[in-house]
Amino acid sequence: MTTAITVSERAARRIGQILKGEGEGAMLRISVEGGGCSGFQYKFDVEHNKAEDDLVIANDGAVVLVDPASVPFLAGSELDFVDDLIGASFRVVNPNATASCGCGTSFSI
Repeated sequence: MTTAITVSERAARRIGQILKGEGEGAMLRISVEGGGCSGFQYKFDVEHNKAEDDLVIANDGAVVLVDPASVPFLAGSELDFVDDLIGASFRVVNPNATASCGCGTSFSI
């Protein structure tokens, strides 16, 4: 199983735009928490500090942090940014998820 987590070019551009307004050294943290309608949910936060054991993904000026507890849930995933009729949002394309809710923010394994 791969632990690689990737960030699409669209997501990297959008993250870069968001982080520019958050001050010097801002990074996006993605984590997985218990909850949501399917058992687990994705959480997105802007942070200015990283932990020593964080996975750091850098792409086109965007820096994404993933804590070690979330890495197994996100292994092989891609973070994408979608702007469609429903609205604009980040989407995690997660090969580990066996089911997800309609809103796409929670999943089960």
